[in-house]
This record gives sequence, structure tokens and C-alpha cells, in this order.
Amino acid sequence: MVLNIGPQHPATHGVLRLKVVLDGERILSAEPVIGYMHRGAEKLFEVRDYRQITVLANRHDWLSAFSSELGVVLGVEAMLGMEVPERAVWLRTLLAELNRVLSHLMFLGSYPLELGAITPVFYAFREREELQAVMEEASGGRMHYMFNRVGGLKEDVPAGWLGRVEAALSSVRRRLPELESLLVGNEILLARTRGVGVLDEATCLAYGVSGPIARASGIDLDLRRDDPYLAYGELFAPGGPGRVVTRTEGDCLARLEVLIEQVHVSLDLADACVDRLRSLPAGPVNQRLPKVLKVPEGERYTATENPLGLNGYYLVSRGEKTPWRLKLRSASFGNVQVLSEVLPGCIVADMVAVLGSMFFVVGDVDK
Repeated sequence: MVLNIGPQHPATHGVLRLKVVLDGERILSAEPVIGYMHRGAEKLFEVRDYRQITVLANRHDWLSAFSSELGVVLGVEAMLGMEVPERAVWLRTLLAELNRVLSHLMFLGSYPLELGAITPVFYAFREREELQAVMEEASGGRMHYMFNRVGGLKEDVPAGWLGRVEAALSSVRRRLPELESLLVGNEILLARTRGVGVLDEATCLAYGVSGPIARASGIDLDLRRDDPYLAYGELFAPGGPGRVVTRTEGDCLARLEVLIEQVHVSLDLADACVDRLRSLPAGPVNQRLPKVLKVPEGERYTATENPLGLNGYYLVSRGEKTPWRLKLRSASFGNVQVLSEVLPGCIVADMVAVLGSMFFVVGDVDK
């Protein structure tokens, strides 16, 4: 039997269609059918200047908007040979880690929801609101922050903001065990996830899977440590708060465990950024730019470690005020393609558990 799951189906998060061939309850093959949300962002990049493309860049993965903005501005700054003020570097790092926690909490709440547990999502959103408040206070946006600019940030953070971030981090850290207690060791969750949807290291590498999903399969890769940008070189140095979380089982449970532990690491990194920002003198958070910003002719690939995995922008400039070409390598694309390898052999009931554990955003697949 050929079964269509999606594109509008309660079990598929987002507009994704899975064309599944079944033998009874067992899946023989699965084909992810994408493109239902395609917005042509890569072509739209080519008719907007370098200030305007940031608006588009933060929308493909709407849970990681700040991190998605970063890739574009870091690439443009590198091609311009521009130095960003130290205060902006540390603020960007802090905001990127707060955004990472927000993204992870969304999946820690929605994944149990897909398995039939409604309570965890309320706990996850309680913590999200705490952090969302400080992100909104700084940027004015709840989802699409638009706070990055070529040369730094839009503006400095409000007076007393660091204290409020510190209080929010402390509250989230204190209450996080309540959410974890609903998930860790839960016998229903263990029965639905342990040994289900096993993804091996070789398949991850073949499909370009990255982020928490790849690390749950034993791939010890994190650009924050391996190819540092912003202040991550210092944070992931020996003795720093940064560490890479990995598992070797590669099943749904391992992917969830990596996500839970990464939240704690990001909270540690955010605390370290707050401490550092307190010790920095007041100063600018951006560079003055010419009225018409033109990027020198050339090309550059800039990759960042987004919450869902590797996010890359390949920028080709002809010396104009708009990019000649801007190709987006999104994390979710590889994470969805690998479903054709993971789902065969599973039963239909486990399909939802596997699908939810791949942690993707459909806009990030369809771009």
C-alpha cells in the first residue's frame, strides 16, 4: 500500500509530505516530498542590497532567526575586511546562545506532544517566555529579531538589560529539572524512542546531516569549537564553559538527550558572555557604513553552527550593492533527506517518533 502522510496532517510538523510504501504495518520505503512552502529566498537575495537581505535570511528557520542573520553579516564583514567592536562580538554570542536555547526548548516541548504527551510543552513554553522577554526587550522582535547589521548590531542593549538576562537564565536553570523530570526516565517515552529510528554515522556523513542529530550518532563536530567565530574560540578553549555533547546510539532517545544537555551548555555559555560583557567598558556596538554599501568582487562561504546544524551562505559578489548570487545551505535539508534511509523497517506508529526526532523546520528545508 502507498500511503501519503501530509502535507496537511497532524503528525507532520509543517508542510512536509511523506510518500510511504507499506507492507502491512511495516514501512518498505519512504520518500520525503518537499517544496510545498518554497518561497524562492535565494533568488530574492539577488535583488536586495546587503542591508535588506538580512530580513529574508532570518526567516527560513524561524526558530533560529538570530543565528540565521549572523551567517550573512559575518560573510559580508569578512569580504569587506571589517573589524566589529568587541562589545558587539560578545553581545552577538550571548544573543545567539539565548536563541539556541529558545529553539531547543521548542523541540523539547513539541516532540513529546507528537508522542502524545501534552504536559511538557507547557513547561517548555514557560521557560521560552522568560528568555523571549529579554530577546524582545533588546531587539523589539519576538521571532524575527532583525538585530544584526553589517558591522555589528542595530543598537546597544537597554540599561539594566544584562541583569535581567542573568535573572532569566537563573530562573530557567532552576526550573529546567521540572521539564526534564517529565522526559528523562519516562517509561512511555523510553518505549517509544529507545532503539527506534537508528541513524548510523556513515549515513549521517553521506547525507550531510549535522547538528544535534549528527552528534547523537557519534559525530563529534561543532563549528563553535572546530572553526570558531564570534567569541566561541575563547569560550570553547580548554577550561572554558563550552563543550560538545555527543551520544553514540543514534536513536530517537539519543537525539532527545543531546538536545536536553545542549540547553545546559548554552545556558553556561550565556552566563559566561554576561560576565564578560559586565567587565567590558561602554563603547560602540557597530561600525559606520557608507550610504551605499558595496562588497568587493569575490566569493566566500560562511558557515555557522545553528541550533539545528550547519548553516552556510555561499556569497558571490560582482562589486555591486546586491549579491550576484547567495546560496543557502540549510541544516534542515540534510536532516529531512535522511528520512528515506531511517524510516524503512520501522512500523507506521514509530514513523511519527522518528519524524519528530529529526528536529527540522520546513521553511529551512524549502527556503
